[in-house]
Amino acid sequence: MNSIAIIGSGPAGCYLADHLLRLLPDAAIDVLEKLPVPFGLIRYGVAPDHQSTKAVSRVFDRVLARDQVSFFGNVEVGRDVRLDELMSLYDAVVLATGAARDRRLGIPGEYLPGVVGSGAFVGWYNGHPHAQAVGVDDVRSAVIIGNGNVAIDVARILAKGPEEFAGSDVAGEFMAWLVAQPLETIHVVGRRGAAEAKFVDHELAELGTLQRARPVVSDPVGLTGDTPVVKTLRSFAESTPRDTPVTINFHFNLTPTAFVGDGKLQEVQFRSASGESVILPAQMAVTCIGYEALPCCSALPANGIFANQDGKVDERLYVVGWAKRGPTGTIPTNRVEAQQLAQRIAQETQSGDRPGGAGLRKLLQERNVRWVDYAGWQRIHAAELARTGAGRGREKLSSAEAMLETALGPEGQST
Repeated sequence: MNSIAIIGSGPAGCYLADHLLRLLPDAAIDVLEKLPVPFGLIRYGVAPDHQSTKAVSRVFDRVLARDQVSFFGNVEVGRDVRLDELMSLYDAVVLATGAARDRRLGIPGEYLPGVVGSGAFVGWYNGHPHAQAVGVDDVRSAVIIGNGNVAIDVARILAKGPEEFAGSDVAGEFMAWLVAQPLETIHVVGRRGAAEAKFVDHELAELGTLQRARPVVSDPVGLTGDTPVVKTLRSFAESTPRDTPVTINFHFNLTPTAFVGDGKLQEVQFRSASGESVILPAQMAVTCIGYEALPCCSALPANGIFANQDGKVDERLYVVGWAKRGPTGTIPTNRVEAQQLAQRIAQETQSGDRPGGAGLRKLLQERNVRWVDYAGWQRIHAAELARTGAGRGREKLSSAEAMLETALGPEGQST
């Protein structure tokens, strides 16, 4: 019987577990997750007002519930168990750790209060237990740097009024902050032209349906080309103006050069394609320029990913998802990629009579590690739904300690 460890329980890891069991129905698969709860990007990355997208977690939940799969939540590789120990315990190990670190622009002022990466910001409004508040108030103007779907998510979340979050699982702390801000202008800025923007058209078009905000284009003359995105932007520019509290202003062909402020952010400076300086006042800026993989114990990424050849890092060590290819594609992209890697692992992996999950449990017990199994996750899931108020999709537990106590009880014993 093959024993396989998957480090990470986001879309890539869960899809891989599913496909592996289709090819190796007798395999034992253990999914390790550093947080007490599963689903990674689905739970803490997908926008809280897009519950239809988050619904794929029900598919992943069925994967984790299978008899051949064991969930080890609150187990961090490098803290609780070493990668070389996992390699000795399992016939194959897969890095499905995603890309958790925000890329940096490398320009002056990037560490000013008020400048935040999209990963940190998205984690905050999604209630990630390690996320921190942005730390600024009296935000009248916000600048979002990037021309991808994350930039659209951030703009939409900032632009919505409280009633537009009905049915979402947006974090309560974030909502309290948002409603207190005198926000008037959101700038979405890209260094390339509109035709090169990476927005998904229907998500861009959703901005035109908001109640509290309306999208405009700063330079409609520059909307060249005939792509669906350009057509939607052109419709924004040509629509009859509505009187709304907030305006979402799209800018293109501007390269950020500096964040400027005395103790906190006051403006963002850009350079146009013609070399002119453009200054946008801002009390907050969110950089949506991509993410990088973090080290996983002794496995070190290079240029934001783990070096690999078609998903293989080394003998019996593999990688999948954003940790393999970088933060590109959509959730279904992970399904296709996981299927391909599962086929490779099934062909290459041979049972080595290694201890697998039994050996991991023994190791964790010896080290007094509190881990959350699938039953513990179900207790967290039930508790979050039980505390959910009217008009809410879910009220997440806000700290890892609260999750552990809910899953394991006050004594902190794993099952």
